[in-house]
Amino acid sequence: MVSAGISGPILIVEDDKKTASLVALYLEREGFQTVIASDGREAIELTEQHKPIFVILDLMLPVVDGWEVCRHIRRSSDVPIIMLTARGEEVDRVSGLTLGADDYVVKPFSPRELVARVKAILRRGRLGPTKEKSLLSHGDLVLDREKRKVSLSGRRVVLTSHEYKLLEALMAAPGKVFTRDELVTYLYPRDEAVVIDRVIDVHIGKLRHKIEKDPSRPRFILTVRGIGYQFADAEPE
Repeated sequence: MVSAGISGPILIVEDDKKTASLVALYLEREGFQTVIASDGREAIELTEQHKPIFVILDLMLPVVDGWEVCRHIRRSSDVPIIMLTARGEEVDRVSGLTLGADDYVVKPFSPRELVARVKAILRRGRLGPTKEKSLLSHGDLVLDREKRKVSLSGRRVVLTSHEYKLLEALMAAPGKVFTRDELVTYLYPRDEAVVIDRVIDVHIGKLRHKIEKDPSRPRFILTVRGIGYQFADAEPE
């Protein structure tokens, strides 16, 4: 059943009424609240209205497609997102994950497995190291673990959940070199076999554009040629 610490609905964005109702039924059996949107425009409105704790998002939607809905959500929120689609090509998985989705489920799917994935992602979000420093800082870049917020020169930086996790891992171990494979396994512990390391490069590129003054000459996230990435060990000047 749902932890008492979780409040708020799960938003199901699906234009097929039978599929949406079935997913809602399985989630409600586990104690979750649900709201359903049948097109992308309604999804955006309900996201702003209900502030959901999770979004299950079909990609092939009328009015506004799922890709644009995901982009809209990620401009201001790191709420977990699972994408639902009948398209299972690698390029679509990569696009969905780099856009900010936390998982990707291809139709037809098992409602029980979908609910299990939702619960696992929520559980990972609640669990965290309690003995580690709550604030990580490097120059004017600050990551607050308790609030899950990042600021640069006092201004908040909005990150996707994957961008946040990457930055947290790198900042927690300045100077340590992480291989791309290690970072893939860290971000996608269930699906590392189907996620290519190019995804990490895309995430890092987007992170740099958000936190670096000059992304082409990064001072925080450094490339270790042929291996992976590391966070700068020395304070920036």
